Amino acid sequence: MSTKPFPIASLQFWKAYLVHCRPYLFFVSGVAGLSGMALFGGNDIAEGRFWMAFVPFFLGYGLGQALTDTFQTDTDRLSAPYRPLSQGTVTPVAIRWVSLISLFGCGALLVLLNWRNLLFAVLTITGLATYTFFKKKFWFGGPPYNAWIVALLPLTGFMAASNGGFNLLNNNDLWLLALLSFFSYANFVLMGYLKDISADRATGYNTFPVKFGWNPTVWVGDVLAVASILLVILLVNDSKIAVVFVAIGATIAIAGQLFAHFTSNKTEHNARFPIEATVRSFLLWHLAVIVSREPDWLVAAALFYLAFEAFLYWRPERSQI
Repeated sequence: MSTKPFPIASLQFWKAYLVHCRPYLFFVSGVAGLSGMALFGGNDIAEGRFWMAFVPFFLGYGLGQALTDTFQTDTDRLSAPYRPLSQGTVTPVAIRWVSLISLFGCGALLVLLNWRNLLFAVLTITGLATYTFFKKKFWFGGPPYNAWIVALLPLTGFMAASNGGFNLLNNNDLWLLALLSFFSYANFVLMGYLKDISADRATGYNTFPVKFGWNPTVWVGDVLAVASILLVILLVNDSKIAVVFVAIGATIAIAGQLFAHFTSNKTEHNARFPIEATVRSFLLWHLAVIVSREPDWLVAAALFYLAFEAFLYWRPERSQI
């Protein structure tokens, strides 16, 4: 018996849409954009301008994730049968249009803050819409292709805060921050593929783990983790407050990589801890940059991270990450 999809106007549709957004990962795009704003000078940003920028950043990851899910229903039916798209309770067309309209709305707010963000908004949405093609076709393509999209967020945040021209991007720390976003998020994507190896192999996705296996994937993850640690150390300088965030993030990242190396059961189920380690370290390292520039934001940064942990713990589907 076939399942009739929920209409967009129904509460069931929006509950299903929220599953695809993965609310616990809103914090990823939120902290990436916020780090760029802090680098400009967070306390110099008017309150209205701050929230007009932060809200689109916070929602952006979820909207983009829901969009990319519509292009990956073949592999998700095997690796994530709990998802509404896999169950047929929502349609790819409905999810896609809601995501695109919402993403364009978020982009429009950032462009209103600085018209030069039009370039970044177009690149981001185009990248999200085309990511699955590169993930499926090129074993080397998925993580860096997804990561360059996230690396644009600090740049966009900096521009949204400044309302200045592209000459403001002549800031070495800003480019180091973009590289931090790139490497730390690329590791999240790469390690995330470990949980989908069998499904990706069955559906013809030529990802790095499918082609080379578990161990080489983890070794590449090690390189990405080390690069991230070095970059965040360069960015926080001698900020004692930030060093705590750096150290906790590095400890979690190293623990995740070691677990992936030495677990006796290198299966998709055991990929969860290493994957969670990569997203936790991503958040902590970007928060380190934020508090190194804006020490007054320490309490807010700590609460932000605790909120992420709460959202992660109470996610609707425990197996989702």
